[in-house]
Amino acid sequence: MKGRKPGTIVTGSRPLVKAPTAPAGLSADARAEWRRVAPILVERRHLTTADLGVLEIYVTAFGNVRETQRILARDGLVTVGPTGMLKQHPALASQAVAMQNARLAAAEMGLTPFSGTRLTMRGDDDADDLSFLG
Repeated sequence: MKGRKPGTIVTGSRPLVKAPTAPAGLSADARAEWRRVAPILVERRHLTTADLGVLEIYVTAFGNVRETQRILARDGLVTVGPTGMLKQHPALASQAVAMQNARLAAAEMGLTPFSGTRLTMRGDDDADDLSFLG
């Protein structure tokens, strides 16, 4: 069952004003992706402290995609099995899972074209505007 994504940032979860440093232990590809997307999310006001775990999931999956791409470029898409038969390279399955995880986390963060338009930017001036109540 799918839930609805909020259209605005919930009061009390303030957007970060500066891109945080990437967590230790990320691959070089994941760290580079963090440095690329974190400032974009901060600029859009889409990144809060609560979102950092999802961002880490996204960049880790992204790093895994890049790693499997290198493996497949080196080894090819097929390998020879123990019986001498050609079979799909095991990295293809890993790559598919990593791509799906990256896509899902990217959508959660508003990093895909469609999901980015669904997240709205909340201006601080709008947060206290209760004039519609009369």
